Amino acid sequence: MIGRSLRDAAQLTNKPSVRTTLAYGYLACLSGLTIAANYVSRDYGASHPDNAIEVVYLVIVLVLLSSVDVRIERGRLSLSGIAIGTGAMLLNPLHATIVGLSLGVSMARRGQWPILGNTIMAATYACFGALVAARLRSDGTLTIESRALVLVAVNVASWILVGIGLSLRTGESIRSIVRHNFTAQFYVAYAYFALASLLTSYLLDGSLLGYLLSTIVFVLALALTDTIAGRRVRRVLESELSDADRHLFHSRAVEGVVHNLRNHMATAVGYLKEIDPRRLDPVDRDAVETATAAANDAVTVLRGLSQGATPRVSYATEPIDLNELASRALDMARPRARSKEVELGLRESPEDVKVRADPLLLREVITNLLNNAIDAAPQKGRVDLKTGRRGNGSPYCSVADNGPGVADENRHHLFEPHFTTKETGTGLGLFMSYGVVREHQGQLLFEGNRRGAVFTVVLPPFTG
Repeated sequence: MIGRSLRDAAQLTNKPSVRTTLAYGYLACLSGLTIAANYVSRDYGASHPDNAIEVVYLVIVLVLLSSVDVRIERGRLSLSGIAIGTGAMLLNPLHATIVGLSLGVSMARRGQWPILGNTIMAATYACFGALVAARLRSDGTLTIESRALVLVAVNVASWILVGIGLSLRTGESIRSIVRHNFTAQFYVAYAYFALASLLTSYLLDGSLLGYLLSTIVFVLALALTDTIAGRRVRRVLESELSDADRHLFHSRAVEGVVHNLRNHMATAVGYLKEIDPRRLDPVDRDAVETATAAANDAVTVLRGLSQGATPRVSYATEPIDLNELASRALDMARPRARSKEVELGLRESPEDVKVRADPLLLREVITNLLNNAIDAAPQKGRVDLKTGRRGNGSPYCSVADNGPGVADENRHHLFEPHFTTKETGTGLGLFMSYGVVREHQGQLLFEGNRRGAVFTVVLPPFTG
């Protein structure tokens, strides 16, 4: 079972061109369907002309709303959904499609796939919502129940279309996408979008006052979302700073203690080596051998603590590819996964994820995170290894498991030395990993929840 899953993951990883072909083929199909839908509904559009000013207004609003987004567990939700929902209720299918297409303006700096993917999918579900509204519209108006139904149709269509697109693009299963993204925060965000859309659909009546009141609603939505996003960023920064402060405090304490203890242990080991066990009786010989073994073990532990506190990083002369490093670390973790029948998954980034690093130390970090995830996962569970780039361009490697997660009371002890929830753990793995990543000027982040743990290594990009 594990071997087949790993082979499947490797095949997906080694054939990005197949995924790319499927993804762009999917977008082509959506484009064809949207064009066909607009062609079929052309008579309705001719008999129900829209206010040109209203169409331009919603296009401008969508572009502006797209500048702010809501962070969810694995991605972002743009406020463009408010304008798209409003357009679906008020405009004919062609103009609703145009509003959806304007999403591409705000995606101009995000690469080819984000531009085409978001633009085409937004145009498709905007057109679909307008078609539903056309069917429900009686006497030229929509009841509040009909508007609510249109919003449900738009939102559900967007979830389905985006979910399928992500699955084809990344190789991740629909089930995994739903499990990681359809959280309480996700539903709250969409309810927020729907409420704003419903309100503006009544305010936009073609009058100057209507445009003014709608603008106020959109500005308030932007301000509220920006405030929420700012608070979230502050919480994340405070958490990261707290982790860094605690690790630095423990590192300094460990360095002082280790320095003194290693000197004393070196003296003890030196004297023990001078004793000739052949001159001792069996009882004393066993005692000396036990003491020597214990002293050597203590020296090993102290060496590990010292390396975790201030690891010696030897940077490679060439850039290190995180994709290749992740693949090697996964190979090293396979025997451990096989013993628990844990399924391993690997999703390599199609983008350049090269970093300046010590390949041996960094691979040890990833392997350690994988081993921890395998230990935390249930029997026949799953561990996913993923590489990619964050919004700011920083390469990252994340390890996620479907275990019990980390309890809130343990969250702030994760990177402390000798803290562990395992019965046989030493509590040095995460401490040492944090020190290695810190010496690389990177971050080791805990991003999990109650449904599993997610540890992410974020590193500065290789700049040549």
